[in-house]
Amino acid sequence: GSLVTRLNSDVIGAQQAFTSTLSNVVGNLATLIATLVAMLFLSWQITLLALILLPLFLLPARSLGPKLSAITRERYQLDAAMGQTMTERFNVSGALLVKLFGRPKDESATFAQRAGRVRDIGVTTSMYSMVVLTALTIVAGLATALVYGLGGVLVIRGGLQIGTLVALTAYLNRLYGPLTSLSNVQVDVMTTLVSFERVFEVLDLAPGIVEQENAEPLPVGPTAVEFDSVSFRYPAASEVSLASLESVDSGRLSSEPGEMLLHDLSFRIEPGQMVALVGPSGAGKTTIASLIPRLYEATTGSVRLSGIDVRTATLQSVRERVGVVSQDAHLFHDTLRSNLLFARPEATEEDLIESLKAAQIWDLVGQLPDGLETTVGDRGHRLSGGEKQRLAIARLLLKDPSVVVLDEATAHLDSESEVAVQAALARAMVGRTSLVIAHRLATVRDADLILVVEDGQIVQRGTHEELIGAGGLYADLVNTQLLGSEETNVDTLA
Repeated sequence: GSLVTRLNSDVIGAQQAFTSTLSNVVGNLATLIATLVAMLFLSWQITLLALILLPLFLLPARSLGPKLSAITRERYQLDAAMGQTMTERFNVSGALLVKLFGRPKDESATFAQRAGRVRDIGVTTSMYSMVVLTALTIVAGLATALVYGLGGVLVIRGGLQIGTLVALTAYLNRLYGPLTSLSNVQVDVMTTLVSFERVFEVLDLAPGIVEQENAEPLPVGPTAVEFDSVSFRYPAASEVSLASLESVDSGRLSSEPGEMLLHDLSFRIEPGQMVALVGPSGAGKTTIASLIPRLYEATTGSVRLSGIDVRTATLQSVRERVGVVSQDAHLFHDTLRSNLLFARPEATEEDLIESLKAAQIWDLVGQLPDGLETTVGDRGHRLSGGEKQRLAIARLLLKDPSVVVLDEATAHLDSESEVAVQAALARAMVGRTSLVIAHRLATVRDADLILVVEDGQIVQRGTHEELIGAGGLYADLVNTQLLGSEETNVDTLA
């Protein structure tokens, strides 16, 4: 919500400075200078008086401008909070959760409260603007009266003709009109600066992952994955994201680095080999998987693909070599075709059909009235969990990576869907280096190597048979069915 607001409302606010505000400044300044020159030729005394009165036009804007800036910043922050509420709670899945927990009234009340505050800020802003305009009108009236007074004295003394005074009065109106507009522009600029500040706060954020200047692409072909003494901690919120702009200063998020989550991990996956990661929830399995496509950076040690540290390779080549299917496959609110082409825009119709067949979902797509032009809905809500997973696998196959990372890809599926997805996953892993995070024994026991992770450390490694024979955490997980097996006993599994 915060980022969307900054990239929409704030950018539009900043854009106004280069359109209406800037053009108004240029036009009014030109009129102001031309008028002063003309008045100077008619009467330097009255022109001098007019110049002396100029600072009075700056006082209303200078006094109220900071207040307008403060409430403008608050309005933008409330807009961001409202955007976040609409994004998280009023979308398809969020609204369903709100209804299931009986919270529609509470969420609506919270949203209405924020919207009410935005309304109040709008009223306050209008009042401040009206105060500034009224003050400027009064100042202009007083200035005109003073000029009339001085002009009358000069006419009586014979130093000025009555016709010249009338002309000066007309010029005076042309002088104070632009001055009033420029004073209003000053207020607009002070509020617009808030938009500039918020936009540049985003632009000035240092990227969490930076490509080296001399980075080279990874070689094409079979790829080995290697972790060499890797330790990792998540950076503090103030180091990585928009959270630092919205929350750290208010004390809601810590600015201190967290503890190490991964400790001195070392393992190697040979090209074409399948390695499974198992362990209790929170052990660090997903974090390990996220380091391979360089979504995060190892704090110490190195992650290597084909013997090359991912930090020295181009990000594009790393992301091209690694394909990921997670337990919650994300689909865009678009057609099946567009979701597939996101992996490879130049893919042909034959490529799409082939990938769908390999993912065990072509039979379904082929029966749809609109076929590949069928819209999947927001986050794919028109598809079942198994159908979304198979579509995600088809997208991965279309990408054709040399390394496949499967993060609990069958975690939330029913038995029938799991069978179809497992068949699709088996097709996806053929000939590819695979890292599988799994809780299903049917997947784990076929792995070439099983790594058992606990508290960010590899506590056991070996094949299924070796680990069952050795006892320890892996055997305990099998016995307590944490791997989701229909077979519940070590004695029957060995």
